[in-house]
Amino acid sequence: MSPRQSIHALIDERLAAEQGTIFKVAPLRVALVYPSPYRIGMSSLGFQTIYRELNGRPDTVCERAFLPDDVEAWRRSRSPLLTYESRRPVADFDVVAFSLAYELELTGVFECLELSGIPILAEDRGPRTPLVVIGGPLTFSNPVPAAPFADVILMGEAEEAIHVLLDAVLEGDVKSRLPAMADLEGFYVPEVHGDALRPVAKASAHKLPAYSQILTPHTELSNMHLVESERGCSRKCTFCVMRRSTNGGMRLADVDTIMATVPEAARKVGLVGAAVSDHPALIDIVRAIVDSGREIGLSSLRADRLTPELMELLKRGGYRTVTVASDGASDRLRTMMMKHIGERHLRRAAELVRDSGIGQLKVYMMIGVPNETDEDLDELVRFSLELAKITPVAMGIAPFVAKRNTPLDRQPFAGIKEVERTLKRLRLGLGRHVDLRSTSARWAWVEYVLAQGDRRTGLATLEAWRNGAGFGAWKRAFGGLEPAPHTFSPPPMVPTNRAERLAAERLA
Repeated sequence: MSPRQSIHALIDERLAAEQGTIFKVAPLRVALVYPSPYRIGMSSLGFQTIYRELNGRPDTVCERAFLPDDVEAWRRSRSPLLTYESRRPVADFDVVAFSLAYELELTGVFECLELSGIPILAEDRGPRTPLVVIGGPLTFSNPVPAAPFADVILMGEAEEAIHVLLDAVLEGDVKSRLPAMADLEGFYVPEVHGDALRPVAKASAHKLPAYSQILTPHTELSNMHLVESERGCSRKCTFCVMRRSTNGGMRLADVDTIMATVPEAARKVGLVGAAVSDHPALIDIVRAIVDSGREIGLSSLRADRLTPELMELLKRGGYRTVTVASDGASDRLRTMMMKHIGERHLRRAAELVRDSGIGQLKVYMMIGVPNETDEDLDELVRFSLELAKITPVAMGIAPFVAKRNTPLDRQPFAGIKEVERTLKRLRLGLGRHVDLRSTSARWAWVEYVLAQGDRRTGLATLEAWRNGAGFGAWKRAFGGLEPAPHTFSPPPMVPTNRAERLAAERLA
């Protein structure tokens, strides 16, 4: 079998396993591209939602394309990047729309554009090249480094803004009219706005909730139907992009609305949202899913929201590990970050995991947060060992990366050597009692520079990619671009309701 035949065979295999794929013909053609491999892209609820949204237009066909699993093998095949539904080259479409989830996927955009034969830099494209659009979760924070490569960026919730853009495409010569669209909600036009961040768009209530269009076993979340139980968050964690001030806080979906999205064939249902466990009807939603004979998954759980009833339902729904976020190494740091999770909540979570027989508690943790000290790390070690005596504990650690559009924006990265020192300290302290896994300090630094970056950072990313994208290439390309350190001053913690006042008193 030739390399090109192998590519087609892989696409055939994946399509044959899908349920819900849309095949159609229409005058306006959109290639929706995910700049990571298929197994990741098809686990993205936003990607699937826009796919269904665009195919709901009678004048539009939307087909999917992905970063190949093996980019070099695809290059050797001499085949252009193809969409799955029709095997057509991406460059033949009128619009090429990327869903960009996090900073390091920007190199995937470069790969996909190059494989498609589309100039990577927007300034090098002519009138006959497709309109290149970038949207996705990254636009809630800082998409400016992606600006040199996009004709237009849709900020925030794109369910309605994308229709405004496609209506303009149908009218013809949209590239020349983009500057006139620069004031529209959710539109970031790089040639007009430069490095200035734009407000994010908010979708109307009738567009919610988002839910999966396609079920497939070939994903990170195999054969799981994803649906929003809520969108947004009512809390104020200072490190989080989706905090209360983003798009008006939480918008809830009720039990009947959620269950109406679930196809009969779905044996697993995943509830997605920034604060799923804050949903006031969570128990009713989970019970409805589990009582229907399906397995359940939740994208986030807060330690202070766990109850025996919820744990029993999660176990019935196939849970083997319960994951909660601690985020800060000590009560002091969590209070400073307005996380409002104390040791008593985490200890109770461990007890509930033990008593339910689920098996393991996983705790997500950030290190290198502003004002962190060795005393905070010692508290983390001491308390983690206490938890491990209650139930098996795994700890997932990520270095803190300050994001734009948050109160901790512009806070410095702790430093690669400092993060590695901290990880060594934790490993020595925890020994074999806690399963500790961490992300790379080096790649967290790359993410940080991108998260805080501007158009120059985007061009430096292109340089690093062209030079092989090894860490040395990134370090050379980013020389002089790391933001100047800012002195951290914790925001005053001013409780705005009774619950927050009680939390502040308990953690003081």
